[in-house]
Amino acid sequence: MSYVKKLLAPGERIVFTGRKHWLLLLPALLIDVALAIVIVAFSVGGFLFSPPYTLFGLLLLLVPLGHFLYRLIAWRSDQYIVTDRRVMDIRGAFDKYVSESSLDKINDVVMQQSALGRVFNYGDVRIITGSDVGIDVFRRIARPIQFKTAMLAARTPPAGPSAGVPELLAQLEDLRQRGVITDKEFETEKRQLLERR
Repeated sequence: MSYVKKLLAPGERIVFTGRKHWLLLLPALLIDVALAIVIVAFSVGGFLFSPPYTLFGLLLLLVPLGHFLYRLIAWRSDQYIVTDRRVMDIRGAFDKYVSESSLDKINDVVMQQSALGRVFNYGDVRIITGSDVGIDVFRRIARPIQFKTAMLAARTPPAGPSAGVPELLAQLEDLRQRGVITDKEFETEKRQLLERR
């Protein structure tokens, strides 16, 4: 069972999974590639002038490779999860940090994208809640518009007990037809909607 699934409450389902944009890996990649080129150049020089040191030079290639793998694992481990109940910020490959905001406590959502962010589809999303902390910031998130839309769509509609139930049932049916939710999830949500009446 994945770490994220362990955090979910019974019946809670994931609506959206996001990460920081892959462009954040680019500086580490460029530095590691430059370091690897320098190591190979010195290894070739060592082979030409003093052959016993060539193997040692090639072993040094493990340093940039290990550094980039570490950065990749750290990037992959950081996730932004939207469920049908809350938004979670999960960080850390080995030591875990989890911050969450309940969807019903969210007051405002602010999204900011630079021109470059619009081209490469990344941006910052700030969630303003009524809690003591007040603001959760998701920096350089990939697909920020989809993240924001999924979060707002997952919020419980503020309609009255019977208002909007047919529309919500139609939306649920659409989600089931597209394969976003299973038949079992559809029946559970349908039953909860009908109990509100």
